[in-house]
Amino acid sequence: MIYLIAVRILRRILHCDLNNFFASVEQVRNPELKNVPMAVCGDPNKRHGIILAKNYVAKKYGIYTPELVTSAKGKCPNLVLVEPHYEEYVKYSKLVNEVYLKYTDRVEPFSIDESFLDVTESEKIFGSAREIAYKIKEEIKQKYGLTVSIGVSFNKFLAKMGSDMKKPDAITELYENDYKSKIYKMPIANMIFAGKATCEELKKYRIETIGDIAYSNRDFLVRKIGKIGGELFDRANGIDISEVKKYTDLYIPKSISKGITLQEDTSDIEVLLEICERLTVEIVSRLRKQKIECGIVCVSLKNSMFITTNRQRKITSTSSYQCILKCVKEILRQMLEGNSLIRTITISVSNFTFGEQKQINLFSAQEENKRCNLGMQVLEKIKDKNKDIKIGFASDLKKE
Repeated sequence: MIYLIAVRILRRILHCDLNNFFASVEQVRNPELKNVPMAVCGDPNKRHGIILAKNYVAKKYGIYTPELVTSAKGKCPNLVLVEPHYEEYVKYSKLVNEVYLKYTDRVEPFSIDESFLDVTESEKIFGSAREIAYKIKEEIKQKYGLTVSIGVSFNKFLAKMGSDMKKPDAITELYENDYKSKIYKMPIANMIFAGKATCEELKKYRIETIGDIAYSNRDFLVRKIGKIGGELFDRANGIDISEVKKYTDLYIPKSISKGITLQEDTSDIEVLLEICERLTVEIVSRLRKQKIECGIVCVSLKNSMFITTNRQRKITSTSSYQCILKCVKEILRQMLEGNSLIRTITISVSNFTFGEQKQINLFSAQEENKRCNLGMQVLEKIKDKNKDIKIGFASDLKKE
């Protein structure tokens, strides 16, 4: 216990969350969108698509993500719909992480628009954690026109809680002497990894707030909801000793996955395809930050009866958004031959190789695979420099 207390006092962790990231990048690309209700969706010409992101003007109309375009238009008939530019989002994500790296080498991307920073040692050079957070926030705003909300605390969990508390363009501090008064009245759903099913199960025992979790019995929670019960109890009591990994660490996971549970079950393939675009860009961002490529793509679907099906495919090692998305779409179409209502969709990639085509499993890549990947890199560079040129697979040319 002495060790845990020492960790709490000594560490200073930031969680940086770019506000309305996709929509904000579109506003940087086109400043005229800033003062009108605007949302990013897969294909603005398809009314049955979903909202991937929205700006704060649109948020005032009650528009949320993911929401059907028809529903959003019903709330705001003048809503401006913008096609996503995923390569731009990846580019800005990398630029922002480069700002973080000026202050510490312990930068751990959590998603395309979120990162954890350990600035414990940085305080000796750049000032307090709050001062560092302010410098980061202002530099990102001035350089790239994006705003970021930053949570400052003594562990990763509370830092993330802080970044969620004030938006946009804000800094929130949660420390030992005040975090309980600030978060204990919040619903359990505000805790990371506390899903709807978990919250509903805990509600049966009149455990509805983070404070209720903290004052509960750890063994009881583990018996009722499993391992996650113990993790929620620890976090609610300010215990999280997980480290912030170094940005340069070449830790290669067995797989990278990203999934989403829909607010309403659907069998609409167009809606599911648009969700796949969002999930794929998150995965590609992770691949490129770790300078690795994947050789296997897997799609997992859970239907309304909670039955999960998986299908995977081997591909030429790549970190190309277009290549991976093409594979995902083909797999998804094969899996949706029936009329099952889908509740959860998850995309995962594995069988990683380093970006230089040196395979981790010691099997060298074939020369033709190198040429294929090189060709895609050239196409993507041309596309980045010529925004009006559409480059991609014939079936996907109508999307970015």
